Amino acid sequence: MDYDFDLVGKIGSMALIRREEADIDYNIFSRLGRELRPGMIWVTSGAAEIGRLDYIRRTGRELTCDSVDAKTDYAAQGQTILMEQYRHFIRQEYSVRQVLVEHQHFNDPEKREHIRRLFLRAREQGAIPIVNYNDPVSDEENRKWELSALRRENREVHECVDNDETAAVIAGLVRTRVLLIMTSVEGIYADPSDPATLVRDVIARDGEELTRRVRALQERCVGASRAGAGGAHAKLEYALTAALRGTTVVIGHARHRICDLVEGRAPCTRIGIG
Repeated sequence: MDYDFDLVGKIGSMALIRREEADIDYNIFSRLGRELRPGMIWVTSGAAEIGRLDYIRRTGRELTCDSVDAKTDYAAQGQTILMEQYRHFIRQEYSVRQVLVEHQHFNDPEKREHIRRLFLRAREQGAIPIVNYNDPVSDEENRKWELSALRRENREVHECVDNDETAAVIAGLVRTRVLLIMTSVEGIYADPSDPATLVRDVIARDGEELTRRVRALQERCVGASRAGAGGAHAKLEYALTAALRGTTVVIGHARHRICDLVEGRAPCTRIGIG
């Protein structure tokens, strides 16, 4: 199979901060910056959480408005800080391009093709796309209404509020060799309460067998790293979608280097057909 991109990667919000110090983890950004290069697409969470921490640092308090509005406002504040970190640490000879997306960009064929061509041009022009869901301008009620209308037409629908889903959709859009999901744990566990039960390989001979293995693993998955996150069950669902299209999916801890996770030198969960 010919691939357009070597890697689509995604990192979660909690992997980008130091919880105990309520601050950005600059070491993570530095490590990512040394490895990101053209031929990769990077999907990043973190705008809302980084914006929240920045607001607290400046004012000494959290926002007191409605929780949905607060997330919107935090995301708008954190997005510039998030991109500033990527631009600072990515090698200076590479261009960095911010791509803010919403569900409509992947549910409309023309918009989807526009995004695909943007990614392909970035690869040829020595640029790295940094993708995030456009929370500041996304209205939840309108989104639910639009998605409901699409489902009534029996169409495949992508919500993409969860950046795990965004990364999986992009991996299929541009034909990607590896989808890397970086998180704050080593991978998927057979027993979520026991780190010794890390599932290192979910590899099958065909799509039917892979689906059975993933479904069995999903039955053991509970919880998420933060309120509103999909957790391991959702990660496996999106990973399965990508793997059935021929992409190898790797789920691992953000403390490891990209190359070590992709090449199997660091503990992780690998999902695919082969």
